[in-house]
Formats: sequence, C-alpha cells, structure tokens
Amino acid sequence: MNSSFSLLIVDDDSLVADTLALALRKSAWRTVHASKVSEVPHEGSFQAAFVDMHLTGDLTKAEGLEVLSGLRERFPLAELVAMSGDMDLGLMEKCLSQGAKKFIAKPLALDEVTATLEKIEALCRMREIEHRPDADHAQWIGRSRTSEGLKEQVAQLRGERGPILIEGETGTGKEVVSRLLHQQDPTRPFIPVNIGAIPDALFESELFGHVKGAFTGADQMKVGLAEAANGGDLFLDEIEALPLHQQVKLLRFLESGEVRKVGGKDVIKSRVRVIAASNQNLDQLVKDGKFREDLLYRLKSKRLQLPPLRERLDDVVDLATYFLSQERPRSNKTFTPAALEALKDYGWPGNVRELKRVCEQLSLTSPLPMIRPEDVRKILAVDDAGGSRPGFNLKDGKGLQEKLDDFEAALIQHALKEIGDMDRTIEVLKTSRSSLYKKIKDYGLEVPS
Repeated sequence: MNSSFSLLIVDDDSLVADTLALALRKSAWRTVHASKVSEVPHEGSFQAAFVDMHLTGDLTKAEGLEVLSGLRERFPLAELVAMSGDMDLGLMEKCLSQGAKKFIAKPLALDEVTATLEKIEALCRMREIEHRPDADHAQWIGRSRTSEGLKEQVAQLRGERGPILIEGETGTGKEVVSRLLHQQDPTRPFIPVNIGAIPDALFESELFGHVKGAFTGADQMKVGLAEAANGGDLFLDEIEALPLHQQVKLLRFLESGEVRKVGGKDVIKSRVRVIAASNQNLDQLVKDGKFREDLLYRLKSKRLQLPPLRERLDDVVDLATYFLSQERPRSNKTFTPAALEALKDYGWPGNVRELKRVCEQLSLTSPLPMIRPEDVRKILAVDDAGGSRPGFNLKDGKGLQEKLDDFEAALIQHALKEIGDMDRTIEVLKTSRSSLYKKIKDYGLEVPS
C-alpha cells in the first residue's frame, strides 16, 4: 500500500479490536483501540472510527452516542461507523443524527467490515491526491459541502461492477469522475469512448470489432473496444448521441456480456463495467422517444448527478488556484483576494471547463505578476457597472436552457475567432469534431477560413 490509514475502534470488548486488527493486517489500515469513553483521543489523526454503542455492557445506556458526537465535532473529516448488537431502530437513527455514516450489526461480519473500509479508503485517497501535481491522477478539486457529498457518492461505488450513469451539464467534470471511479482499482483497463465522435455506420465495428473481410476496407481483424476493456471499465461519453437502432445493441451487450465481431460467428464473453455519461436529461429523451427506456433502466441503477459550478461557488477559489498553478513555471502568477472574489461573483454557465479556460487566459494576458479584479472582468467581459455576458440579461424572458445555449454559442464563436484553427479549437474546448460541427450548424456560427 502507498499509504496507511488509521482506524479508531471504540469498544469495551478487546476481542473485537484484536480480531479487526488481525483481519486488517495486510490492508492499508492500522488500528487504535479505546476500551472506554475516557480513552477516546481528543487530538491526533485518524480517517475512520468504529464506535460500539454500549461501552459498559448496559443495554439501557448508549454511551457511544456521546462518543460519536464528540468525534464529529473534533474530527469532521473522519468517517464514523456505529456498531451494536441492539437492533433498535430508534437507536440506529440517533446514531445517524450524531454523525455516523453507517450502522453495522454485531457480531461483525468481516466481509461487511472490509467492504465498508474499502469505500472509506476510496474517499480518503480522493482527498489525498487533491492538488497533487501528478498528471496521471484525476482529481476532483473542491472542499465545499456539495463536493464532499459527491466524493462520498463516488467512494460508495468502490467495488461495484454494474453500469454507472454520470449526468451533468457540459463542463462539470464527467470524465474526471469516470477516472476517479477507475482509480479505485487502477490495475484494470480503462477505455474511454466519445460516442458523438463515432459515425453511426462504424459504431458496431468500433464497439465489438470486426473480422477480416467483414466489409469493404476491413483488411484485417479488429479488436473492439468492449473486448479491449475486458476486466476493466468502458467509459461511454455522450451516450445520448447513440442512435436508437444502436442502443439495442449496447443493451444486449450490457445484459449478456457477449461480444460478436461484425462478420464473425464466434461469441466471446467480456466482463466490463460500463460507465456512461450524458449532458442531457435522459428521462426527457425517453419521453421524447429519442432514448430507449429499457437501456436507461439498465444504466441508471447507479446514478451520479454532477453539480454545476454555480451550485458550488465555494470551490471556485480552490479550482482557480489549482488551474493557475498548472501554468507554472511558464507563467508564475497569483490571484489577489479581490480577483478571486470577482471569479466567485460570476455565474459560470460553462462550468469548470470555462473556469479552466479563463485561468489559462489570465495567466497569458494579465500584465502583472498578481492578477487583479479588472483583469478578471476584462476576460469575462463584465464591466464595473455590472454589465452582462450573453445569457445574463434577466429581463429577456428566456429560460435557463435558452440562456445556456446563448452562452455556449458565444463561447464557441469566441473560440473559433480567437484560435482560428478548427483542430486546435476542438482540442481547447475538449469536444468531438462531430459535436462541434453540429453546434456550429445549430447555432449558425461563422467558421474562420
């Protein structure tokens, strides 16, 4: 293990503590035992605590509730787990109200204990790598309550092998979350696929492969992405772009795990966890007849909804500081407190992706080593009198989606004009060629010659 995590066990039964210590000896966890309330530490560092409710053996008293309350106050980031042989529902609910994230029954089942600690470990590792400069690690930057809640949801999916659906607006970090899920067991393959970038006619060949001679141009056998991801994760981004007649083929694969190459007869099994992502409301697409209801049911048993940046503005400072640090040593600049406040005052319709782009521009265009609020406002095109960007006129009668469309159109047009090269624009906006061309057509934008 790369790191060691500390587990506090509060239990008057030393056999429980000794058994857990023995069971966890080859894991990332080391244990600390407190047999009574007075032995519970008031300082130090531990990532989780298992607290027995009846520390004197008297079932009429739940001393553990007091312990939970104190631990929650002194160690807010520690994951607290209550345990007891008393299955009283009222007691369990009191444990949750005092800070426990989970209640497990005694006698303890080691498989349940191990699974619980694996999920807590996944959460700890996400916090551990935050702001680390390693390019090989995905990171969810932010310590707001909303972000911590999302990290906990991601951690709870540790070890789950069924499909996972990630939903959220463009630029909220869906691929980041897919990689966070994969990092929970990084020894397995991870195959990312942008569905919007695959032509309809080639989808089946790309996903399942083809045999030599299956069609014109099939000069050799091709291994499909589903087979390449065997034993690992297959990330399907922009799942909403998959045509209806192709959705049934994906559904069949999800239900059977069987892969048959185009033009082939043999069937092979591929054990894959599919992680799908969408920036559209799939429930509405089902109602509109544009997405199969049975496929949505198959995907959404484990569902993550990513918050837009406007709902976690407390994370803007951490995100902006991190993005600016990524420009060093080529550009060594820092934000003034007022500049950070200017960033927090903005609504970020383009979400984290837009914030990243703005920070990159500020690192290039700000004339001083310290970035000022006027530098921020110049990039955001917001004047000192409170002028607005496209989509920020609250009296134009447009709804949120229309305003987001206006902003997206303005952002794409600005990028096309500023960058002047289609390939580079696709790279900067982190989108697919087919998706960008579709938006250019839908919005009637001008393409630089």
